[in-house]
Amino acid sequence: MTGDPGWRIRLTATAESDLRNILRWTARQFGHAQAHVYSETLTRAIQALTDGPHVAGSQQRDSIARGLMTLHVARNGRKGRHFVLYRVSKTTEAPTIEVLRLLHDSMDLARHV
Repeated sequence: MTGDPGWRIRLTATAESDLRNILRWTARQFGHAQAHVYSETLTRAIQALTDGPHVAGSQQRDSIARGLMTLHVARNGRKGRHFVLYRVSKTTEAPTIEVLRLLHDSMDLARHV
């Protein structure tokens, strides 16, 4: 299910820090070329949210926090081990999705939100 095109995406400072840390770790472990590939994977998952909060693969996570949703980055043939944690922002006039965190799928999401 997709929403109206044109949703704006805003990353919190914490999500931006998560992204930098993920890519630094990936570069150290697997090299800069793989970090570039994974950067594209993460970016594509985040950009998919411009179609709205209910893109294919999104999951409501109200049991963790009211209004919290996740989207796994492993989608459309791309591999990855992270979730995009997000919510619809109620503080802006334009439809906006606020990316709160980028967390590894082995982490306890509730503990890190």
